[in-house]
Amino acid sequence: MQVDFEDGETGGRYVLRTEDGEAVTTFSKAGDRIVIIDHTEVDDAVRGLGYGQMLIEQIVADMRKQSKKIVPLCPFAASQFRKHPEWADALN
Repeated sequence: MQVDFEDGETGGRYVLRTEDGEAVTTFSKAGDRIVIIDHTEVDDAVRGLGYGQMLIEQIVADMRKQSKKIVPLCPFAASQFRKHPEWADALN
């Protein structure tokens, strides 16, 4: 499945679309080196299929490549970071 990335001046979002629904994670930029994951939403029809986790995994991979750090304010994102201690290097 493909995760689409939409970038803006102050933030952006990652979107995973399927025939049945979509999952979206939004983020804000806090300077040049920090992103704040604000919100994750998964349509009811595709909830529980791991799409939210896929979005967070993609953000972690992208921010590592860009040498940026993440602040997971979104409760879902924060719970994913607790479940994946191997992502700790990406945290601010």
